[in-house]
Amino acid sequence: MNPRTLPEGRPQDLGFAPDATKAIIGVLQAEVARQRLPGGVALVARAGKVLLHSAFGQQDPQRGVPMARDSLFRIYSMTKPMVSVAVLQLMERGKLLLSDPVSKHLPEFAGVPVAHDVFGTMALQPPLREPTVHDLLRHTSGLTYEILGNDPIQLQYAKARLGMRDMPNRAFAQTLARIPYRFEPGTVWEYSRATDLLGALVEVVSGQTLGAFLHDNIISPLGMVDTGFAVPPEQHHRIAEPFEKDPDGAIPMRLLDPRKPAVMEAGGAGLVSTAADYALFLQALLNGGTLGSARLLSPATVRSMTADHLGDIAPYRAGRSGELLPPGHGFGLGVAVRLEDGLSPVSGSKGLYYWGGIAGTTFFVDPTKDFFAILMVQAPNQRDYYRPLFRNLVYAALDD
Repeated sequence: MNPRTLPEGRPQDLGFAPDATKAIIGVLQAEVARQRLPGGVALVARAGKVLLHSAFGQQDPQRGVPMARDSLFRIYSMTKPMVSVAVLQLMERGKLLLSDPVSKHLPEFAGVPVAHDVFGTMALQPPLREPTVHDLLRHTSGLTYEILGNDPIQLQYAKARLGMRDMPNRAFAQTLARIPYRFEPGTVWEYSRATDLLGALVEVVSGQTLGAFLHDNIISPLGMVDTGFAVPPEQHHRIAEPFEKDPDGAIPMRLLDPRKPAVMEAGGAGLVSTAADYALFLQALLNGGTLGSARLLSPATVRSMTADHLGDIAPYRAGRSGELLPPGHGFGLGVAVRLEDGLSPVSGSKGLYYWGGIAGTTFFVDPTKDFFAILMVQAPNQRDYYRPLFRNLVYAALDD
């Protein structure tokens, strides 16, 4: 198998109903016609073969450029599973333990306090235990995201300009270490800057920049020729763009500019990719860590990555991050994991794992049914609608 492309197959030969598979694109195209979506690319693969790979709508609605199957998308938090794999590769090579305190590799995190609310006043206290690499991978480190609210710690994140990508990964880590933890480590699931911090950890442990490590150990071995932290000038014409203004309020749409390399290679949200490239990564995970001659991880490590690591640790439901992990779901090492066939209002099987990016991209992998699906769009404010819509449409086309 050529590692740069997955072979194609027919839906009916792979257990999908042809008409219902075709309807996936029909529904999405109707959303384009309603001017709700600029355009996108959908890909579904089963048993190692692609049964749907279609572009719809416009790549650049301002210039009338049609969408192409190889259009480039800002995948934002779909970067996180790749960086999580990088950390697990370092674990497999004996370079770190998941039980290592973060401060073992990033000493600036020794002595970071926890912010407690005591009678309406913020009190700083030593944590009951230090956060570990494991905590970073599963978002139980006590960190938060400034985009999730405006409590005093989140306001400190915003003041520190943690989202500006204008400092190297290690400087980012040092800046973050000057801000108290929002929660006691290991007690709450809170979506956070943890994977950005893992980017700095990868650099310290490996001795390479994050981009170089990802290229050498994931991107190049899989043949992901269109994935990276910046788009070279000769490929700028392929970048997918959002509407100039949001269809739900006329707010100007501003996404990161991948034409200009950022100082920070953001482990939590920095990569640009295509549906076909990301499919190679997901197929490797679905295969148990291998694709062709490339071996990213052992099957045992992939099973651990895609299993629930929260147990009784609950999401912080009082904040916005709780909305990202609906009932019936846990979280593994870089991906959300479905724990039950039921409970969730969205279609899926027990054992399914998934994640998405803030600009609208999403993926899910169903190991039980041996398939995965990817939707690439640049529609930030509509993502909460199109993610479940896409998943429901894909499962509606599945014949078994």
